[in-house]
Amino acid sequence: MGSTVTKDYRPSDDEPFMNERQREYFRGKLLAWKQEILEESRSTIATLQQDTVAEADLADRATSETDRALELRTRDRQRKLIAKIDDAIRRIEDGSYGYCEETGEPISLSRLDARPIATLSLEAQERHERRERVHRDD
Repeated sequence: MGSTVTKDYRPSDDEPFMNERQREYFRGKLLAWKQEILEESRSTIATLQQDTVAEADLADRATSETDRALELRTRDRQRKLIAKIDDAIRRIEDGSYGYCEETGEPISLSRLDARPIATLSLEAQERHERRERVHRDD
C-alpha cells in the first residue's frame, strides 16, 4: 500500500474530515509514537538489567530501588499508552477514529494532532474533568 502522505502534509479543515489522507497521516503518527515508546522501553529494560548488579553501599541500593520503582512506573505508563495507541489504530481501521465517543461529533484536527489518542472532543473532555472534580470533592 503506497503512502499518499507527504512529509509536509498537515490535515486541514478544508478537506473532508477523516478522508484517506488524514487517516494515513494519523496512522503514521500513531505508529511512529508507538515505535518511539517501544525503543524507550527497550532502553529502560536494559538499564534495569544493568542496575541489578549488587550494590554494596546501602545509600546506593536505596537510590537504585527508587530508580527501579520509577522505571517500573514509567513502563506501566508506557504499556497503557501503547494500549491506547493500538485502540486508536483500531478505530482508524473501523472508521470511528476522530469522532467523539460521547457526542459522535468530529474531534478538532488540532486536538488530534496534539493528542492522536484523544477519544473525546475538547468540550466533552472538559465536561468529563469537571464531573471528576465534583466527585473527587465528595
